[in-house]
Amino acid sequence: MTMIITGSVAFDYLMTFPGYFRDHILPERLDTISLSFLVDSMVRQRGGTAPNIAYTLALLGERPALMATAGEDFDEYRAWLDQAGIDTTYTKVIPGVYTASFFANTDLANSQISSFYTGAMAYAADLSIHDTHAGRADYVVISPNDPTAMDRYVKECRESGIPYLYDPSQQVVRMDAQQLRRGVEGAHSVFVNEYEHELLQKHTGMTTEDILQCVRILAVTCGAQGAKLYVDGHEYQIPSVEPVQILDPTGVGDAFRGGFLRGFGLGLDWQTCGQMGSLAATYCLEQRGTQAHTYTPGQFIARYRSFFDDQGALDALLSES
Repeated sequence: MTMIITGSVAFDYLMTFPGYFRDHILPERLDTISLSFLVDSMVRQRGGTAPNIAYTLALLGERPALMATAGEDFDEYRAWLDQAGIDTTYTKVIPGVYTASFFANTDLANSQISSFYTGAMAYAADLSIHDTHAGRADYVVISPNDPTAMDRYVKECRESGIPYLYDPSQQVVRMDAQQLRRGVEGAHSVFVNEYEHELLQKHTGMTTEDILQCVRILAVTCGAQGAKLYVDGHEYQIPSVEPVQILDPTGVGDAFRGGFLRGFGLGLDWQTCGQMGSLAATYCLEQRGTQAHTYTPGQFIARYRSFFDDQGALDALLSES
């Protein structure tokens, strides 16, 4: 399956706070909130929703194409992605601009307070799916990006009849109701976490049932409680996979999407696809950084089978790797 992954390309600045944000938030004073957290550590990692999703796909033997904008500091990152098996032909460098940056502060409860600097991502609307081989793509992923760009890709996919996964995630708070509705109404699938699911319903006025009338797949990730898949009138409960350690939740949702999509591309059943996403998410959770985890398809299969019974279906990963 030929997949085009669109979304942000960013550097992640990940910080850890040795306490709990909740202990310092006064609900009765939210209108004048003013907080600064002294952190214990900070690391700079490669990130961004599009390469995060593509990275998990590549680990599992897929070769996705990345369509995005990056800054003049992208050369080393591009080399990393190329080596990982991701096609960066359609990733455009914007001269004189830095790559987008994500700043995340995580506390002891794995709660996060984050900020995002757009940088080169602000130019993503200049790209067109029609200018790539995406016109012959089997599937397009529209993950968080410049809102205008996301809306353009939705329109182009609908015009070209290309099925797409709509992943508004963090941009639910920036996109207007019309853009969000357009994205949902034309999508093959919608992926959100449980909080984003509530926001999506609030901003669009659509209920879960309304969304399911538009899409074939609705995936709602629920953190440690796993995920819920709604497909063709059926609901699938996807359990989480117990991690060996928890170092950083950043990028876990992207890894879930990548794992699910690899199973989907192989034509596996929905429960197995969801459980592949769950295991891929756990691999990410166990490392600091969204692309710091690594495994071979064989290692992934072995660990999967220690939790789930795929009845041999995942052998397809070995035949295609």
